Amino acid sequence: MPLNLIVCIKQVPDWEAPADTFKIDPEKKRLIPPANIDPRISLFDEHAIEAALQLREQHGGKVTIVSLGPDFAQRAVKQAVAMGADEGILLKDAAFEDSDTYATAYILAAAIKKIGTFDVILCGRQAADWDVGQVGLGIAELLGIPCVSLAQKLEVSDGKVMVERIVEGGFDVMEVSLPALITVSNEINKPRYPTLRGIMAAGKKQIPVWDATALSLDTARAGAQAAHAKVLKLYIPVHEAHCEFVEGETDEEKGEKLALRLREAKLI
Repeated sequence: MPLNLIVCIKQVPDWEAPADTFKIDPEKKRLIPPANIDPRISLFDEHAIEAALQLREQHGGKVTIVSLGPDFAQRAVKQAVAMGADEGILLKDAAFEDSDTYATAYILAAAIKKIGTFDVILCGRQAADWDVGQVGLGIAELLGIPCVSLAQKLEVSDGKVMVERIVEGGFDVMEVSLPALITVSNEINKPRYPTLRGIMAAGKKQIPVWDATALSLDTARAGAQAAHAKVLKLYIPVHEAHCEFVEGETDEEKGEKLALRLREAKLI
């Protein structure tokens, strides 16, 4: 049975960029992206794309990419198309800016409803910037469909999906009926690289942009005004290290002084 597959992705700052290239705007509580370093698809979302492509190869069907973000997020959508996805949609509106995880899930769920028929929705287990891991679960709740998180393996057959879900020390095996939403972990696969043909095709692809009007959603439930969570402080932690030399006439004396010093510091 051909599958209608939807993958929700997010574009994030490159997490492999040098730490000293990241800056914080303390007033707006926002990250200032590193200069001259392009953002990229969030790590776990790449695995979600690959999982969707593998399911399409096994069962046939269509892979649609959905991303919420500004204009430059089209690059992430086109990269997913270059990997092999069939279609891509960008959700962009001034009303969407500064949405928290709930509002983001609400907007993405509205887009999925507009797309219509779907069998499996795939998301990364968490984004590589905030690492919250709530958006996929929120989408499933808003759509009223089953959800399994932290998948390291999945198989679809007879209108159901079997999922190996990662737990501490092993995994659980779960089966849910379609349609369903699955969040995947990096253990599930190794994402493919876009081919030259795919890159050329993606460059010519027109990516539709849907705003709040196109989605017929309530803007009061989107953006900063609808936030259920509020960032109180965003900062780069400062790590201070102090070095103290323990001196003595003999190794035994040095060892004794070190032991006393560690006891004073309540480390032993």
